[in-house]
Amino acid sequence: MKRILSIFVFAIVLAGCSSNANTEKQSAGGEQAKATPQSTSSQKDSIDEYQPNSQVTDDRSLLKVGQTFSDDKGKAVLKDIKQVNQTYKIGDVELTVKEMKLIHLRPDYSMIDYFHVLTHDEEFDFVKVFVDIKNTSSKKVNVAPIALMKTNTGETFDWNKDIYLEELNGELEGGAEKSGNLGFIVNASSGHAHDEDADNKKKEKEIKWIEITTSDVFDHNHKKISDAQKIKIEF
Repeated sequence: MKRILSIFVFAIVLAGCSSNANTEKQSAGGEQAKATPQSTSSQKDSIDEYQPNSQVTDDRSLLKVGQTFSDDKGKAVLKDIKQVNQTYKIGDVELTVKEMKLIHLRPDYSMIDYFHVLTHDEEFDFVKVFVDIKNTSSKKVNVAPIALMKTNTGETFDWNKDIYLEELNGELEGGAEKSGNLGFIVNASSGHAHDEDADNKKKEKEIKWIEITTSDVFDHNHKKISDAQKIKIEF
């Protein structure tokens, strides 16, 4: 697991370097620690300042279970919500989880091809987490707020299954801050007829909690400076 997280962020670093750059990969050591939440009383309301995603229906008005919202990207129904508002320290990086939602989405016909890479379902559930990520140091770091996510149903997702693609992963300049969503389709069908029974059983499972694992934190020289953290959030 440690090696996977290190390779993940190292790949992000390479994407920003020239083809002639020489890099060194440092092996990870020790165990991942569980992050300890901190106070968030002084933080700005970044959710209100958020610009709607170009692929996923805007859910900011969904604050009570059962509420719906439709736009040109589809129709969203809120199935569960948790106002988290907790900050976790990952070395010099502060990761604030603002809220978590379970949403049922029926994408507009024009958006179906976008989601077909991840599921063949015409409508589906997904877990969405809104985060702030801040570099409290004066030096550039590389980090990903969610490198892996797993649920109580046994599903596991890595960073490239994120449906929002809001560029929260990668370089973060000294003192810089990013805000946005990360979302993962849950209980999706396999798209194969012989797996129909397994798919039906999977859809019956209720999402009760998620556990996210951040990436390790790397400095501007591509050396690991902080271990990945695990954060468990219950609905």
